[in-house]
Amino acid sequence: MQPSPALGHALFDTAVGRCALAWSAAGVRAVQLPEQDDAATVARLLRASGPCHAATPPPDAAAAIQGIQALLQGHKLDLREVVLDMTQVSDFHQRVYAITRAIPPGQVRTYGDIAEQLGSKGLARAVGQALGLNPFAPVVPCHRVLGAGFQAGGFSATGGTATKLRMLHIEGACWGDTQALPGF
Repeated sequence: MQPSPALGHALFDTAVGRCALAWSAAGVRAVQLPEQDDAATVARLLRASGPCHAATPPPDAAAAIQGIQALLQGHKLDLREVVLDMTQVSDFHQRVYAITRAIPPGQVRTYGDIAEQLGSKGLARAVGQALGLNPFAPVVPCHRVLGAGFQAGGFSATGGTATKLRMLHIEGACWGDTQALPGF
């Protein structure tokens, strides 16, 4: 890798596979959960972040990577200290992401809960669409948001719902009548 530019990306290992993170001078620009291979992970990251070269992460990006690694190993981190570059994110999505970032590890909310915080339960579908486009997972922990009746709902990462449930299992999440999620 080359020295850290103002805009760059790096791959890193986690308990769920190789992830990638892109940064700018303004903060983390995108995070990508594992795809089929490194090339697919980087390609999907660059669709969210825009073009940038592989580089050594600057201190803030390196700290974000360490936080993501710890979270995905089961440490109860909320990652709210990670600064996000939301210059390319709509105001509505920023509001959805801010509410989602406030969900503590191991807890869940529904799309309807978030919609209600935004002012109308009728926004639940729009919340789901915003989270489906979330370029910051798991820093914006969209895996902690479930469908009506606390059903798993969708998840746009490779592996879909199984990946979402695995991440919730790592955090020790439970809801409804369950004591804990089944092992993976």
